[in-house]
Amino acid sequence: MHYRDLLQKVIYMIIDPVVKGMIKIGITPNFITTTGLILNIVAAAIFIYAGYQCCDALMYVGIGGGVVLFAGLFDMLDGRVARVGNKVSRFGAFYDSVLDRYSELFTLFGIFFFLILKGYMAWAIVTFVSLIGSIMVSYVRARAEGLDIECKVGLMQRPERVVLTALGAIFCGVFAHITTFDPVLILTIPQAVIAVLANYTAFVRIAHCHRHLK
Repeated sequence: MHYRDLLQKVIYMIIDPVVKGMIKIGITPNFITTTGLILNIVAAAIFIYAGYQCCDALMYVGIGGGVVLFAGLFDMLDGRVARVGNKVSRFGAFYDSVLDRYSELFTLFGIFFFLILKGYMAWAIVTFVSLIGSIMVSYVRARAEGLDIECKVGLMQRPERVVLTALGAIFCGVFAHITTFDPVLILTIPQAVIAVLANYTAFVRIAHCHRHLK
């Protein structure tokens, strides 16, 4: 069994009581998806606010990371509520996919802007490259599925990107006062990993499609 499938089963065991409660009170998958987007916008706003702070800026980065991680739970909840509550729809799948892209754009833009405000221009460019890779991973898959090609190959899919981004921001805040090295590296090195692996994944998917279409 693939590690992602095993992890997904464990997570579903944990969240299923919450899912059933949401279904019981009438919360819809699209409402959950929208809430996830709003939380990611809030996280982006916190990152931008952190950029304007002279003191405790990294504390706000950590808070933003916590919001991103919390918002990531909604990515699992909406699909699970749809399946368990028999509310699966083609529009729901489309809506979820579109808002996921918006969520990722807002989050990475917030980090990008924070880094510019703090003078980390090189790392801001790295974050922008990670944003490009994140979008292209999803776009290549969507384009492939439009050609009836299943395209889930690659290393850096959305759950991995969200977790890396969130944990990087959280631990940047936790270790804000260390002096042995610049704690901003805890935020930016995960972005470098995403920049490399997400773009690599996009090209792996392009090669996968080339083999099928050839």
